[in-house]
Amino acid sequence: MASWRWTVSLVALGLVGCAAHANLPALGAVSDFTLTDQTGASFKSESLAGHVWVANFMFTNCPGPCPRMSSQMHEVQSALAGQDVKLVSMTVDPDRDTPQVLAKYAAFYSATPGVWYFLTGPRETLNHLGQDVFKLNPVDGSFDHSTRFVLVDRNMQMRGYYLTSEPDAIQRVIADAKALLRQRS
Repeated sequence: MASWRWTVSLVALGLVGCAAHANLPALGAVSDFTLTDQTGASFKSESLAGHVWVANFMFTNCPGPCPRMSSQMHEVQSALAGQDVKLVSMTVDPDRDTPQVLAKYAAFYSATPGVWYFLTGPRETLNHLGQDVFKLNPVDGSFDHSTRFVLVDRNMQMRGYYLTSEPDAIQRVIADAKALLRQRS
């Protein structure tokens, strides 16, 4: 009888732990967009629907936090390999970050094709996404950008912001992505 209670207690604790992450608030919807990926192909946001994904803004010749953020995104890619998670890095420097430049950058960070996308496009579209949709930063030629990752669920709802300079940020985004993966809708 005591072992039965012990088992029930462990299961209950496990469910409480899952519930803590599964109850991430909906922070806004990601609207439809079309950009260009590192292969030069058109990338439509609708291809992300039904997937859990992580987004950020960066640029390839960044002397500041972008290399750290890209290494952290690689860490997320590795931790969630084989799971239904996509990664999306959008440039704040569309004039220089052409698909060819982004492809070289993607290769440097061992981005898995079909999993981690590096996107460029019209400054107006990127600015709308950075400022109005993700509420992180303008894409206005200043190269000043957020160092946050954004977690998005299968229904294109933003569910979390993670300041990449915080020591536990990457572990939290990984844990929260796993929690969203366990949810079916």
